[in-house]
Amino acid sequence: MTQIDEGPESPGTHPGLLIVGSSHPGEVLAERYELAEHISDDAWGRQVWRGTDVVLRRAVAVVLRYPGGDSAAEMLAAAVSTSRVMHPHLVGVYDAIDEGGRAYVVREWVDGSSLGDLVAEAPLDPARATAVARATCDAVAALHAAGIAHGNVKPGTVLVRNDGRVILTDARADVSATPDADLRAIGAVLYAALTGHWPHAEVGPSRLPDAVRDPSGRPVPPRQIRGGVPAQLSDLASELLNPDRVLPSAEALASELARLDSANDDALFGADSPLDFGEAAPVSTRPAGGKLALGVIGLLVIALVGLLLGTRWLSGDKGSGNAQAHNRPAPSASASHGTPNGQPTPINLTADQVRIVDPPKSDRTELDGAGKVVDGDPNTGWKPAHYTTANFGNNKPGMGILIDLGSAKKISSVKVDIATPGATVSLRTGPSDPGATADGDRQIATTYQTIGAPKTSGSTLSFPVDQEVRYLLVWVSQLAEDQPGEQYPFGVQINEVTVLAE
Repeated sequence: MTQIDEGPESPGTHPGLLIVGSSHPGEVLAERYELAEHISDDAWGRQVWRGTDVVLRRAVAVVLRYPGGDSAAEMLAAAVSTSRVMHPHLVGVYDAIDEGGRAYVVREWVDGSSLGDLVAEAPLDPARATAVARATCDAVAALHAAGIAHGNVKPGTVLVRNDGRVILTDARADVSATPDADLRAIGAVLYAALTGHWPHAEVGPSRLPDAVRDPSGRPVPPRQIRGGVPAQLSDLASELLNPDRVLPSAEALASELARLDSANDDALFGADSPLDFGEAAPVSTRPAGGKLALGVIGLLVIALVGLLLGTRWLSGDKGSGNAQAHNRPAPSASASHGTPNGQPTPINLTADQVRIVDPPKSDRTELDGAGKVVDGDPNTGWKPAHYTTANFGNNKPGMGILIDLGSAKKISSVKVDIATPGATVSLRTGPSDPGATADGDRQIATTYQTIGAPKTSGSTLSFPVDQEVRYLLVWVSQLAEDQPGEQYPFGVQINEVTVLAE
């Protein structure tokens, strides 16, 4: 079945807006896009057509609106914004044209079904539901990194192609689109995939039946609706929908989902992976591109995404691969492996054991100062340039400090002293240092695995490790607003990094 599901979903069959224009099969738009079949009229008064790009000879979807002009401005603006972001789980946007009397967007044609249609027939098993949530989160994270909130995440805009690829489509560009709303909608998509129900009041309307609710009016956990749903997966969906919880960034959530792609079931559902969302706090209503409201979330719960072996069924991609890399020459390092009373002790680190990781999409002019984080002086530190947005901008995923311990050592924890409360920091590890180049830094940024959950900084952050590692990466994914009102208000300063060995 071919399914195109655009616009807001509603129980009725009639669009919410009157369509006053008409098109017909065989009509060619812009001397290039030939209309073949009228698929539907959506609730925003748009006509959805299957067509052909007669120049490139490929199938396309054409979304028409009568009239054009001001009434089509939001549709065209959303298309232009999302066309700048290329991602395997985002629909490709090819063209956006306003002819005055009508406007239309030309995008990738998707042969498949919407998640709404799939779960209306039957809920997905936990592995497939998690795979859909992961792919959707990956797509949203890519948009957020570009300063764009999707604003329309729901079962009708999450499409599953016949070859298994999950595609998010039909972004909005109005003021109601915020990063927090996107993340709560990802929780709703997971909830719907697991239960076949949609939490209407929390994230907007859908054709799916409303969630079953407890006496307080909140959706009951998925595991109370359907047997076989793992407790942590059920809790994750519920917590993402809880308005009293502070949400992580999409980038942090997507990173954990990818990292835990191949985790084993015993570790996933054990007592050592508790859900740990932040406590009640105001939820951000600022659009993407400003400082996101970030909270501390125990993303270890998402370890259940080891079930994402189902991703091979749905999306066919494995997150991040491990590129071949060579190790740098091992610097000398001295470490105590515990005092006589068995307490962890700091490793004596030198400046030649640390460097700055600055992935591509930058001019690599912020590589100085790494040695200051291990000089023992709490008043000095590494301080990169300031940025216009908290997420660095220009699709740059972040920056970090790479620590080479010289050889694998059993590490108890890592302490990070930071002078800019509000930044989001995580601790990662990997098998090697592929070199202090743009390509080497790109490999580190995409292949190193996160240890535990990202943290929103106070003055000191402590990351439990409890494993044998050689390379550690203190990674900053979100900057703090430490210069409000300035042209470049977002920055970070890390004063000291202390590695404690057992």
